[in-house]
Amino acid sequence: MQLLSNFLKHKKIDSELIELIDTLMLACKEIALQLREGELSGVLGISDNTNVQGETQKKLDIIANEVLKKVLLDNPLVRGVASEEEDHAVFGNPEGRFLVTFDPLDGSSNIDINVSVGTIFSILEVPPGEHEDSDSLFLQPGTQQLAAGYVLYGPHAVLALTTGDGVNMFTLAHTGDFLLTHEDVTVPSTTREFAINMSNQRYWEPAMRDYIGDLIAGSDGPREQNYNMRWIASMVAEVHRILTRGGLFSYPWDSRNPGQPGKLRLMYEGNPMSMLIEQAGGASTTCYDRIMEIQPEHIHQRVAVALGSREEVQTLMRYHQDS
Repeated sequence: MQLLSNFLKHKKIDSELIELIDTLMLACKEIALQLREGELSGVLGISDNTNVQGETQKKLDIIANEVLKKVLLDNPLVRGVASEEEDHAVFGNPEGRFLVTFDPLDGSSNIDINVSVGTIFSILEVPPGEHEDSDSLFLQPGTQQLAAGYVLYGPHAVLALTTGDGVNMFTLAHTGDFLLTHEDVTVPSTTREFAINMSNQRYWEPAMRDYIGDLIAGSDGPREQNYNMRWIASMVAEVHRILTRGGLFSYPWDSRNPGQPGKLRLMYEGNPMSMLIEQAGGASTTCYDRIMEIQPEHIHQRVAVALGSREEVQTLMRYHQDS
């Protein structure tokens, strides 16, 4: 089994990008350790704080955010970072080449019940000639990502990573190294498994209600085959399942906040997960358009998401186009 850094060198990945990915993994190892100790280290439960999204922060949300921020900004290659937990981007070395966006602990509602959570990240390059530090440096479409991935903290910690040439998975060993365990991951083009929060059904567009209704109707409905539904409430875990065995995950637009395009965040959830899924042969859309072609307007922009096995995503899009 190859070490992460050796694998990336073998793939002739830019040496500075390798160094940055190694730095990210140092932070993720620390987060994995904090999670493993759980209540023994007093990190469970909620804090007295809310983030920029208006969400109550878990103690580990704050800890994970601080670990990533400190480790990354200590690296001179990093110009700045943008996080779900920060109002604005935070800047480090003015000569840094890279920008990193991250969701420090996706699925944090699962922490106290010991269900899988994860860290999602995206790496961008500073646009040429940009010398002023501002959120606008990050406002690049997902097609500009140099690398993206997540670390899933489950029964074992797994890194799923793309640098634009396929998706590979690495498992955290007891030595503290990430070792290659799955090379050239491919999402099956068809599936009979979907993940969606059914409690929001009454707020969806009619096209989404029709699509999910036909899946639930199974072999008695127009799709003429049975489907299984899954829901973990952790995007990292949902996407990991899709990368492992296929499926479809969606968090669509709903009418509770009609002016808001979706619930998930474009910069540190939608774009990195879309890059992973597309690099593994799947598709990722808003139900209408490709997510990675969206031009961001602000770092906390939200987006509707439907991603996974290509043929199923295309079928879902047809329901919306026909409507």
